[in-house]
Amino acid sequence: MSNFETILIERQGAVALLTLNRPDSLNAFDTKMRREFGVAARELNEDDSVRVVVLTGSGRAFCAGADLAESPRDGLADGQATEDILNSEYKPGLLAIHNAPKPWISAVNGACAGIGSAYAMSCDLMVMAENSYIYQAFGAIGLVPDGGATWHLQRILGPKRAYELIATGEKVAAEKCLQLGLCNRLSSVAELVPSALNWAHELAAKSPLALRYSKASLNFAAEASLADVISNEARLQHLCIDSDDAREGVLAFLEKRAPDWKGC
Repeated sequence: MSNFETILIERQGAVALLTLNRPDSLNAFDTKMRREFGVAARELNEDDSVRVVVLTGSGRAFCAGADLAESPRDGLADGQATEDILNSEYKPGLLAIHNAPKPWISAVNGACAGIGSAYAMSCDLMVMAENSYIYQAFGAIGLVPDGGATWHLQRILGPKRAYELIATGEKVAAEKCLQLGLCNRLSSVAELVPSALNWAHELAAKSPLALRYSKASLNFAAEASLADVISNEARLQHLCIDSDDAREGVLAFLEKRAPDWKGC
């Protein structure tokens, strides 16, 4: 694993904890952190010994968005530079989460704003601390959501509620996020990371192939017709049934023991 200045990686068996580590800036993304994140996400995804990744932020916030203080012109880069950065530096890390062959869980503490919310929503599952909130901060400075935030909000909330949150700039508190389906679980502030890690360890004990291909099937289903989804599920089921893990799962069931998953 590479050495990083703005990101911490901690391993607990088959679970990895990735922490955004710029607490003095509320973990706002600067050039180094967005580049390091892409590398770290790729390395964790390629490491077969890691079966689940938990993403969180150090200090008082998950992520305050982009670090506007880093940009030269009134806190903003010019339009072409911003477009290039979004495509070349943010997009790889965000897609690394979305396309990962393993589950990612975001553990959201404090502010989860701007493009930081896109990273949290890109994860497959989300736990929020009781004091946390999701904030589409873009309109306050005359911008539109980016990093795929509109894709996630549209699919989770539907177009009208998604547009309402974007247009009003509401700071959506954790309890409301749970009601709207933006997160899966709530936690006390003190227990946020431990509870997310406990959930991750539970998932790490499940079949890696089942988790991987269920995620892939859901991602495919978001854009495909019912007929194509059924065919894609059949293809993935073929892969699973022919795997060593499927045979192990049946044998473990018959022998009334926990399966020893290998991920193949």
